[in-house]
Amino acid sequence: MIGASLEAPTLGPVELGRRMAPLFEVGLRALVVGGTTGIGHAVSTALAAAGVGVTASGISEAEIASSPFEEELEPRRVILDIADQRSIDAVIDGMDRLDIVVNCAGMSVPRRAEFDPVTFQRIVDINLTGALRLANAARPKLAERGGAIVNFCSFYSQFGSAYLPAYAASKGGLLLLTKSLAAAWVKEGIRVNAVAPGVIATPMTTPLMKNEAATRELTQRVPIGRVGEPADVAGSVLFLCSPASAYVTGVLLPVDGGMVAA
Repeated sequence: MIGASLEAPTLGPVELGRRMAPLFEVGLRALVVGGTTGIGHAVSTALAAAGVGVTASGISEAEIASSPFEEELEPRRVILDIADQRSIDAVIDGMDRLDIVVNCAGMSVPRRAEFDPVTFQRIVDINLTGALRLANAARPKLAERGGAIVNFCSFYSQFGSAYLPAYAASKGGLLLLTKSLAAAWVKEGIRVNAVAPGVIATPMTTPLMKNEAATRELTQRVPIGRVGEPADVAGSVLFLCSPASAYVTGVLLPVDGGMVAA
């Protein structure tokens, strides 16, 4: 850690979820894709602490077993490949009710490799087309009672990247897909929104966080003055899933400590 500017938020995902629990009615069911690691783990934990029944997915047995949950908040864990419609359908068909879908799935590859067309297409297929596969499969159950979808964009959804063109393009496309689905499905009672995390301390960013010079440079670009924690994003996701945002659909909520405003 580099001074107080990187201190964690006051509330972790468990306390956050418990405080927001009064917003959620009894019996709700959520699917969190990519919900066993990183920010998705925090979202799964917070939703479970709020009293929501959570199914959290990972891409493999190793991934879904990699991050422990508190015993009383243990979600149902499943393998789900967002690039495979049959995998998505199998998970959703196995749920008797679905009120909330949080799509944390996404990938990128090391610098400049994304300029290769085959790699570019694979990333778009997972980050963008996969979101459409998931939303289409969830739509009938979400429409039964009126539900919410929250997609994970990125601050790269709002500007380009010299090193990650596929990631930036797919997340920019995901933003417009979010808006399009929100407009198309609003009459069915389905709200579709997105969050755009900034630099968040997760296993994926651990190597960067170990570089004090790089971390210091990053935090100087964040008006709030620290790198974000997964709980920072989880709170925004729970808001967008709850009745507190009943009049909100088709929006992108930046969760970046003010980076896009600076």
